[in-house]
Amino acid sequence: MAFLTFTKTLTMKNIYLIIVLVFIVQSCNQSPEKQKETVVLTEAQKIANAHGIENWDKVSQLEFRFKVDRENSAGSGRLWIWKPKSNDVTLITAIDTISYNRNNIDSTSMRTDRAFINDKFWLLIPFQLVWDEGTTISEPELTEAPISKQQLNRITLTYSSEGGYTPGDAYDLFYDESYLLKEWIYRAGNTPEPSLTNTFENIQDFNGLKLALEHKKSAEGWNLNFTNVKVILEE
Repeated sequence: MAFLTFTKTLTMKNIYLIIVLVFIVQSCNQSPEKQKETVVLTEAQKIANAHGIENWDKVSQLEFRFKVDRENSAGSGRLWIWKPKSNDVTLITAIDTISYNRNNIDSTSMRTDRAFINDKFWLLIPFQLVWDEGTTISEPELTEAPISKQQLNRITLTYSSEGGYTPGDAYDLFYDESYLLKEWIYRAGNTPEPSLTNTFENIQDFNGLKLALEHKKSAEGWNLNFTNVKVILEE
C-alpha cells in the first residue's frame, strides 16, 4: 500500500510538472505581437498612441507659434522653442526674447513658464493625458459632441485641486473610433457650465506626432491655432 501511494503521488507530481512545462513553452513561443495583445491599454493611452506618443522619445526640439485669430484681427502670438531633453525653453515675441530652464524656475521665469504650460497643453493634450500626475480620468461614454453633434466617445480629465497653475480644472474630451481628438469642453475649476468649447481640426503629422493645428468655436470668428511647427528628432 505504501508503494502504491508513493507511486500515485509521484505520478500526480509528474503530471503537474508536465502541465507547468507545457504552459511555459507555449508562453515562450508566443510572438511579440501576441504578447502585446494581452496588455490592456487605458483610453488615455489609446488616445496618446493614436497621436504618436511612441515617437516622442526621439524629439530633441519642438518649435511652435501659439496664437489666437479673431474675426477682424490676427494675433501675433508667442513663438516657443523647447528642448524636452534638457527642459530649456525660449520665448520669442515681437518685443522680447526670454530663455529659461524648467528645472530651475524662479519668480522671474514663473510668468513665462505659466504661458508656456498653457500653450504646450493646447498643442500636446493627447500626450498630457498620460504625462500629467494628480489627475483622474472617467470611464468612456458614447455621447453627442457639443459642436458637431456627432456621436463620439467622451472621457473627462479632472486635475487635482492642489498644485499646478490652474488646479481643479476639468476637460471633457470627445474622440472618434480612431482615438483622435475632435472636440473638448474646458470647465475652469470643474464648474458644471462650460468655460470654453472648441474643435480639434487640421491634424497634421510632424515626424510621427499627429497634432491639431486649429481649434475653433461654434459659429464664431475665433481660431486658436499653431503655426511654425517644427519637430526635430535626434540624429
